[in-house]
Formats: sequence, C-alpha cells, structure tokens
Amino acid sequence: MTDKELKKLNRTKLLKMLLEVERENETLRARNAELEEKMSRRELQIASAGSIAEASLKLNGIFEAAQKAADQYLYNVRRRAGTQQGGQS
Repeated sequence: MTDKELKKLNRTKLLKMLLEVERENETLRARNAELEEKMSRRELQIASAGSIAEASLKLNGIFEAAQKAADQYLYNVRRRAGTQQGGQS
C-alpha cells in the first residue's frame, strides 16, 4: 500500500490494520521462539553426537593398548613356559 493510499484511510481502518499487523507480529515472534528452541536442541544433539564419536575413538585407543598389553603378557607367559620346560628336560 502506498503512502497516498494510507493517507486516505480513516482512523478506524488504520487501527484495524495496526491490530492485524500486531497479531501477525505476535504469531511470528512465537514461531521464531519455537524455531530457536528446536535449533538449540538440534545443536545440542549434534554436539552430543560429536562427543560420543570422540569418546568412541578414545575408547578404541584404550582397547587397542589393552589388547597389545594382553598379547605381550601371553607372549611372555608362553616364552617362560617354554623356557621352564626346556630347562627341566
């Protein structure tokens, strides 16, 4: 609507238009708040997923180290068992 058209409207019509705009504005504010809340939750989920992935990678490293230690232990036990058997014969 142009300025010229607005100037021709009476006070009642202008107030009605203002009320409509205010209602629409309130609706949009509520929708905006809702979308911001959803976005915040989504960001939290994404951050959490990143943390879980990082934790998983760290655990994999721990498991690999534990497996190496277990392999080394078994190797030493078998080697000693072979040494003891060879020494007793």
